[in-house]
Amino acid sequence: MIEPILDLNTQNARAETFRTLHDGKVLVLANAWDAGSALLFTAVGAAAIATSSGAQSSAQGAADGNNLPRAGVIENVRRIVAVVDVPVSADIESGYAAELDGLGETVTAVLEAGAVGVNIEDSGAPDSVLYDVKEQMQRIAAVREAANKYGVQLFINARTDVFLFEVGERAGRVDETIARAAAYAEAGADGIFVPGLLDLAALRTIAHASGLKLNAMWLPGAPSLSDLARAGVARFSVGTALAQAAYSHAQDAARALLEDGDYAALERPAGVVAAKVDATA
Repeated sequence: MIEPILDLNTQNARAETFRTLHDGKVLVLANAWDAGSALLFTAVGAAAIATSSGAQSSAQGAADGNNLPRAGVIENVRRIVAVVDVPVSADIESGYAAELDGLGETVTAVLEAGAVGVNIEDSGAPDSVLYDVKEQMQRIAAVREAANKYGVQLFINARTDVFLFEVGERAGRVDETIARAAAYAEAGADGIFVPGLLDLAALRTIAHASGLKLNAMWLPGAPSLSDLARAGVARFSVGTALAQAAYSHAQDAARALLEDGDYAALERPAGVVAAKVDATA
């Protein structure tokens, strides 16, 4: 066991704050990939930090999809928690473990790192696109059991990739998502995350039927936050988008420097926020 980064009282206070943030207006999450990005986002008003597995993977030169070592993911969460004073939710993909015991170990380590929420997805099954519903229920129940043993009211955001991976016939995907949401709620989930879906009518149907806090993810052409709120969305995240924007800017600046000797892009004032990031290194 690694020494926990937060005491239980502080961690549970942050867990309660994180739950409360899902009530009222849409909780907007600027997904971070390391301590520096998390600090930048809290400096401009982020009320909570959620990591993005895809963004973390890009930062380490890896493809998204359970390709990161669990220890590295946990250490990244720990570094983020160490520099921010807001709740942190960790993207643990499908848990970095095939067996339930290993999944419990992942959750315990995430809690030791100070997180108060997790995303756990139903893709990544060894022999199919998605885990069978009953099997995913067991996995979510194992997450809840590990959190209860640890003593933190962990917010479990159950991600279903029915729409992202276009599983089954289009006409049946809303019903399949609702069925999975009901099963995941029974197993202990607090939220249902449906990346790949931004149709307001479908989101409204899922939000009404599931009873879980509904998480939508940004894609080009996404509806406004006010429209998403009216559709019942409680949480809106951006996945890899901010990391992609940051890396795109860096690549363009590097290209201009290397090809043309142009360093105009480097002359943008760094400001106080960048200095704070440097000071924590």
